[in-house]
Amino acid sequence: MIDPIIKIKDVSIVYNIGKENEFHASDHVSMEIYPGEYIIFFGPSGCGKSTILYCVLGVLPPTSGQILVKGENPYAYSAQEMVRYQTKVIGIMYQAFYLIPSLTIMDNVTLPMIFEGIPPAERKVRGQALLNRFGIGQHGHKLPDALSGGQIQRVSVARSFINDPQIILADEPVGNLDSKSADQVMDTLDEINRVDKKTIILVTHDAKYLPYAHRVIYVRDGKVARIVPNPEKKQIAHVDKQRTLVTEMEQLAKVHPYLSPSELKVKSMINYLTQDFTLEQLSGLEKYSKLMIDGKITRDQFYELLTTNFESGGLEIKQSVASEMADKIERVLAQAKDVGRYRRRLEHNNFFGTENKLIIKLLGYVMAEFDLQPDGTIKKRLKDLIYDRISGLHKKATFLKKLYLPREEGGLGFDKEKANQITQYFEKLLIQGIDTEGKGH
Repeated sequence: MIDPIIKIKDVSIVYNIGKENEFHASDHVSMEIYPGEYIIFFGPSGCGKSTILYCVLGVLPPTSGQILVKGENPYAYSAQEMVRYQTKVIGIMYQAFYLIPSLTIMDNVTLPMIFEGIPPAERKVRGQALLNRFGIGQHGHKLPDALSGGQIQRVSVARSFINDPQIILADEPVGNLDSKSADQVMDTLDEINRVDKKTIILVTHDAKYLPYAHRVIYVRDGKVARIVPNPEKKQIAHVDKQRTLVTEMEQLAKVHPYLSPSELKVKSMINYLTQDFTLEQLSGLEKYSKLMIDGKITRDQFYELLTTNFESGGLEIKQSVASEMADKIERVLAQAKDVGRYRRRLEHNNFFGTENKLIIKLLGYVMAEFDLQPDGTIKKRLKDLIYDRISGLHKKATFLKKLYLPREEGGLGFDKEKANQITQYFEKLLIQGIDTEGKGH
């Protein structure tokens, strides 16, 4: 197993310590980033994404905690060592281009090589090669104001890459560009990651760029809310395969990228419970479901809140419907605990001897929920299918397809409506069984 190129351990960055306006820009952040990874820090403006980036760059020392890059603490470097670190180990791109307007494009790109003592002729050869590669080779003699925004940002890419650094930091690099130019710059960074095997760390609040990453680090209020591997990319970091499951939770995360894992669980549960309710009732259901999911109220308290009249803070839902909802959420949460236990055993390679027992228990849940009484062959196929889905061997679509595939073709032969119901139910168990307290490496 390769070692991380960046280790951030319990790092906090605090401004105005001890004053009334004390502010925690980063709050006990921990993560490991591996050579060749494409990492995206994602979250709303002001959440602390760029703070972590500039801490790695070496210009924002931690108030507490530790940062290691290639096994060394950059904040222990001498001034000369720091210059070398910021030119040979790290390359940086900004949202603002920061080109020197009085210098030609070639001189802007090759400027970092001066600090390395590279002769002018060699600088020019390297600079021209990069400008050619990024499609702006004919513009080397021009001044920056003669180029478009997209072209200038590609100049910034070339400049960040000129000393062949191992890590490239990109702080909202396409925030000021039109969509076509933005795509060109993002594709260029992707190429550098894929072809040159450089580690990319990109900050963005635009969810459409998340598919570029190996892992997305969601940042919220200065904290790492969760780390989500991209199931479409081969992982470089050691990732528990359970965390690459594409569940409804990940689909919801794309629709609601700023919600916390706990809030996404609530959304999922509401999708499961709701029928034809008013907006007021739906809002109340989210509020009260969250209390139950978080363990702050019991099943009976949840039922009472649903059935109480509006004037007393309730939702005025029919008793029969409220009772069914309370039973469903209680049952799913209880059963999901087994999913969570199974995941933890997988993660710690400590599930031998209990794996089959847990799968049988989950099989029993599904059979009881839908009153299934399959023969021996179908029962075994359903058991194997549950194992494959919870172990990450099947995606949701494959799970669904096998349920309604004809028996003679190796499926279970359920009608599509029943297959869809079983799939949706089992996804709830998967989602509620996800550990959202950990950081999700």
